Amino acid sequence: MFQDRTPRTRTMGGLRLLVLIYHGSVRHVRKGHGNAVVGLLMNIMQTVIFLAAFFLMFELLGLRGAAIRGDFLLYLMTGIFLFLTFNKTMSAVIGSEGPASPMMQHAPMNTIVAISSAAFGTLYIQLLSMFVVGFVYHAAVTPITIHDPVGAMAMVLLSWFSGLAIGMVFLAAKPWAPGVVGLASTIFQRLNMIASGKMFVANMLPGYMLALFDWNPLFHCIDQARGFTFINYSPHFTSISYPFFVSLALIMLGLMGEFYTRKFASASWYARR
Repeated sequence: MFQDRTPRTRTMGGLRLLVLIYHGSVRHVRKGHGNAVVGLLMNIMQTVIFLAAFFLMFELLGLRGAAIRGDFLLYLMTGIFLFLTFNKTMSAVIGSEGPASPMMQHAPMNTIVAISSAAFGTLYIQLLSMFVVGFVYHAAVTPITIHDPVGAMAMVLLSWFSGLAIGMVFLAAKPWAPGVVGLASTIFQRLNMIASGKMFVANMLPGYMLALFDWNPLFHCIDQARGFTFINYSPHFTSISYPFFVSLALIMLGLMGEFYTRKFASASWYARR
């Protein structure tokens, strides 16, 4: 019972890894609250509060004219859903168990399982919250129509993948300078409140302002998601390939950094004098 059983085939090894990630994801989902339903309701309430806050801000500041012609709350949802998915995934990956965590003392456990569990657990909660809020609005307030649901969902997944990739880079650097990385990730998350572009669309920005936002993968994801959601909006200054390839490059850097850190990380790094 104290020995790690090595799978005899690659197929069995892959299935075993998937089972570990599944159980890790369940643990991550239930970690925030003992009752999974209450945890989901809290996440839904956070999404609703975000929507209400931005709706009031647009109303009070008279910014509704900057929105796309169509359902105004759907316009806000396309920005807020992707923003929350990106930020929560990045935070979950950064906060996942590292190589010096006590969880790594269990033989089948490794950092890849911990990172994947945190990412998939966050994706599950965010998708469930998104579908619940969207269904309640569709059924109780007004029917909504999404021009290309498959494309819009692909952008949600791309924003999740971008948050995972950036979180991997921060996670790889975290053991070397936890204070600096924590501050940098917090600044990046706060910066995304504006740099994500959830309050405006790229087609309406002048060229000098567009250059301030088009470096951000989330900006491209949100703008493209609105192109798939609204039939009368076609993004001209953003692309799908940019966040995808940037995220691929970042996740490769994060994996290489995590592999290097894993060889040298020690529990003594976190000891206090």
